[in-house]
Amino acid sequence: MRKFFKLSFLLTAVFAFSLAAAAADTYTIDGAHSAANFAVKHMMISTVHGRFTAVSGTIVFDPADPSKCSVTAVIQSNTITTDNATRDKHLNSADFFETEKYPEIRFASTSVRKVGEGQYVAMGNLTIKDVTKQIEVPFTLATGVMQGQKRLGVESHLKIDRTDYHVNYDPTGVGVAKEVDIELDIEAAQNK
Repeated sequence: MRKFFKLSFLLTAVFAFSLAAAAADTYTIDGAHSAANFAVKHMMISTVHGRFTAVSGTIVFDPADPSKCSVTAVIQSNTITTDNATRDKHLNSADFFETEKYPEIRFASTSVRKVGEGQYVAMGNLTIKDVTKQIEVPFTLATGVMQGQKRLGVESHLKIDRTDYHVNYDPTGVGVAKEVDIELDIEAAQNK
């Protein structure tokens, strides 16, 4: 009888450990349903809107333990578009993103914490051009199922100073503001 209880306890512990280990799921960012948008003031009187059209990456999500969560994202910098070919060519040049030399904008989280129901903050390293800086990315997260596959929806709004990343065209900020508003709308599908 004692052996039965020991075996039962051992099996229960292994099952519980397996469930805990499986709780963190890995999701791949769905580029077709994701967007990295930005807005920046021009001459302090109007706002120019743009986006990057190629976003990829991985999200590890454990609803029970945010410390097991992580985010890595890559944006192909040469996919920048403002719906103006002349301006887009300038944005790809050394004055701005120098996309031939720096083809990727990268974010890698170092920690994730829950701050409210469906609300999180990812601390991590943002790399633009030759500069990596630690930033906080606040985001909301929703989950759903589509055709039997679990999905995550992530929305984030943040601001950065472009000159912190050597995007130094018009360093006064009079013609092109230093502060850039970023809006991320990300959908990710669970890996099978």
